[in-house]
Order: sequence, then structure tokens, then C-alpha cells
Amino acid sequence: MQAMSRSSIEVWLLLGVCLSPGNGGTAEEGAARHAVRIEVRDAEGHPLPCRVHLTGPTGKPIEAPGLPFFRDHFACDGDVALSLPAGSYRHEIERGPEHERASGSFEVEGPRTIAVRLGRIADLAKEGWFSGDLHIHRPPEDVPLLARAEDIHVAPVITWWNERNSWSGRDLPREPLRRLEDGRYLDLMAGEDEREGGALLYFGLERPLDITKASREHPSPLRFVADARAIQADVWIDIEKPFWWDVPAWIASGRMDSIGIANNHMCRSTMLPNEAWGRARDRERLPDPLGNGHWTQEIYYRLLDCGVRIPPSAGSASGVLPNPVGYNRVYVQCGAPLDPVKWWAGLKAGRSFVTNGPLLVVKANGELPGHVFRMEKGAPLSIGIEASLVSNDTVPAIEVIRDGRVVGAMDVGGRKAEGKTFTVTFERSGWFLVRAIADERRTFRFASTAPFWVEAAGESPRISRASARFFLAWVEERIARIRSAVTSEKELADVLEHHERALKFWGDLRDRANAE
Repeated sequence: MQAMSRSSIEVWLLLGVCLSPGNGGTAEEGAARHAVRIEVRDAEGHPLPCRVHLTGPTGKPIEAPGLPFFRDHFACDGDVALSLPAGSYRHEIERGPEHERASGSFEVEGPRTIAVRLGRIADLAKEGWFSGDLHIHRPPEDVPLLARAEDIHVAPVITWWNERNSWSGRDLPREPLRRLEDGRYLDLMAGEDEREGGALLYFGLERPLDITKASREHPSPLRFVADARAIQADVWIDIEKPFWWDVPAWIASGRMDSIGIANNHMCRSTMLPNEAWGRARDRERLPDPLGNGHWTQEIYYRLLDCGVRIPPSAGSASGVLPNPVGYNRVYVQCGAPLDPVKWWAGLKAGRSFVTNGPLLVVKANGELPGHVFRMEKGAPLSIGIEASLVSNDTVPAIEVIRDGRVVGAMDVGGRKAEGKTFTVTFERSGWFLVRAIADERRTFRFASTAPFWVEAAGESPRISRASARFFLAWVEERIARIRSAVTSEKELADVLEHHERALKFWGDLRDRANAE
């Protein structure tokens, strides 16, 4: 690895000035203080990078001097030196889903050391699985430590978006993609276009898009998508979550690479219980607090049921919403050692699973998610599913979703299951995936594989008429909203052009549907 230049480090520091979030509460002032050390070690006794949630006698989160802090936690490399007033304290210490969690309380009456050990419950990197968080809003100079503390391997940082371009007036980095000392990767050029129709995330561009002058509706996000593809044909464009108003138009464009089904409405200890300015769910059918998570999955399943082959992604929006980096993450099977080109290619192929808790590794007839099974027409195909799970939370069952419906469950009733099996039989084209939802009532904590596909010879891919109608009605409702919001006839025509194409796309799918 090449050493980082002084100018590169200075860019990080300059970015930190404009990106750093406000800090939370500090320890109580005015009282006598005592030296307190927190030492976090792995099973072999080595210092372990981790995240620490520490609250004091008043219940306020406590910061650690010089360490990255956000909302209710700070990150460290395993050793923390604090000066705390006497009183009762509580800690929760975590390092992503592959390590045990630790929690407890302690009293401060004088100097003391708190020793904590976190054992591994999985080591997916040894098996060629590497994780990434596609929605990070933290200061770039903090992200190397945050990636270590959360055991994240691919960490693109949002440095440009609608209201601010952090590179304005500064030289662009010669190498936006940085390999860190421990083999993890940091990307300094990720961006976000978030407006009335929702949010698109951009990765792999060499320079920001000029989106700071865009209004809530004009120009269409698809105008910037075209600009991005013109700059760099292989730019990665992620739909940040499925219920944004413009999702049907974005999908109809055929220019999207992934969609965030483990997204920032799913937070570590709570849900953001709304659809923001997206298409709202039926709250009677899908009540709070978990309804938003089920709505996200329903929409994704409807896309798959229309033959749309788009892999799931994950992002936490740490720095904006109350999430640690890597809370929502996507694991990609790309082989070791980690190569970012192979990682993105694996994500594109759907050799992946998303999670904010359970670790779910699945093969079907020995194949990874994303695989396309082919069958002779009229000859049923039986596919044997084998799933293994490990989790810090109790998981009732591992479920098999086929063509949008739960068709089977493998009992878990705990935190670990190995070699669970289920057979699914297809008589015509379709798809399936495997998921696990944790027994957690505060937030939607789950894992889901990318879909597997089944193609019957001489038969078109499965297209559900009901799902095509679902998106067609969505586009019609979106057009009505745009007409009421955009007063300029020229801008209205410019924006509606993309939604009128979407009407044709979903209407054609409805007319070609081969399943109800």
C-alpha cells in the first residue's frame, strides 16, 4: 500500500471541518473527577476496535476526548481514557454483527479500569464475504477508525449532495478510492441526490455532479442519472430505499444498480416510523413500529415479481439518522483478499445478503444467491436450500419467500442454526429468496439474501399482473402530485417526460403479465 500524502490528509481534515456533526452531552461539570479506563479486548486479549455507548448518572451520553462521537456513541481502538465524576454508569459495547455484544454498569468512586471482552460469533471475511455500508455521512477523517470499530470493509463517504459540495473550491483527490492499512477501502467521492422524488446514491464517479442548483422537482433526478452515465458508464447508482415516490420511474429507466431494503429508517434501537416524502403504507395493515420494514420488503418483492432483477443493498445514514456506521450493511461474496472491483461485481450479480443483525449464509443446490436456475418446460425443478444463521438476537425462523409469499420456514428458536434445509419446487419461471427476522420489537432487525431466479425453457420470466398494476397506479399518483407542484409549463413537461415513459413501461408489463 502507498503511504497517504500530506495533502490527502489535509483534505480529510478540511472536509472534517465542514462535515462534522454536533456532539452530544458531556460528563457532568463541576464535580470531582476520577480516571476511568475502558479496555476492550478480543478473545486472545488483543485491543479490539469497537463502538461504546456510555451514559452517566443523568442518563446523558458521554463523549471521549479526541474520539469520533455521534448521537449516543463513540468509536475507539480498544482503549479509552476518561475523566468522570463519581456516580453510576452504564455501557453497551459492540463491534458489528460478527462479534458478541457486551453491556453492564459500574460505579465510579475513584480511579478504576473496566475490562471487557468481545468474542467473535462469525468470521465471514475468512469465507470470502465482505461487508459495506452504502450510506455514510460521517467526517471522512473519522471513517478509517469507524470502519475498524464496526468491522466494515467497504466505506463510501457522502461528500457531495444537493445543498453542499464539499469539494467546491478544492482540488479533487487524485485517488478517491483509498485502501486503508488493514485492507479496508474508503471512497471519498460518493454523492447523494435527495429531493421530492426521493434519494439516489452515486458511487465510482471521479468528480461530483453539479446538483446544488436543482429545485425540489426540477430537473428530474433522471437528468442527473444521464449526466453521470455520460461521465462514467460504469457509475453505480443505488435507489436509497424502495418507497420513494420516483422509484417506479427510476426502475423503468433501466439505469439503476441496486435498491436499499436495509435502509436508514431501520435504526439500532428504534424505527423512523414514516415514509418521509415517499409512498405511505397502510398503517392499519402495517402498524408501527415494524410496519415500515414490512412495507419496504413488500415493495421489493413486487419489483422482483415484475421480473425486475435488481439486487438489494443497505445503508445506515450515520451522521444524519441515529445509526452507527455499518448498522445496515450488505455482505458480498467476492473471495479473499478483498478486491473492490470484485466486490461491486459480486453485488451486481446478487451474490449477497443484507442485514442489520442476523448473519444468514444460504446456498441453493450448492449455488449462491443471484444464481439463475434453468428448467425444461413442463418438467418440475426441485431446489434444495441450505441455510446457516448466527445472531446476537433470537430469531424464530428462517423463511423462504417464493414469488412474493412465504412458502416455508426452518425453525431456529434461538441465535444459531447450521445446515437448515428446505426444498422448493418450481413448475414454471419464478424467483425465491431467504430471510430471517429477529424477535426485536423496537426496530425491524432482519437479514435477507438477494433473490435466486428460475427460468423455464420457452417461457417468459414471471410477471405479476397485480404487481404491474401496483406500480402503474403509483406512477399515476406521482404524476398528479407533480402537476400540483410544478407551475412552469416548460419544467412540468421536462419532468413529466420521464414519468410518462414509466407509464408505458408498467403498462406494457401489465399487458404482458403471465401471472396474477
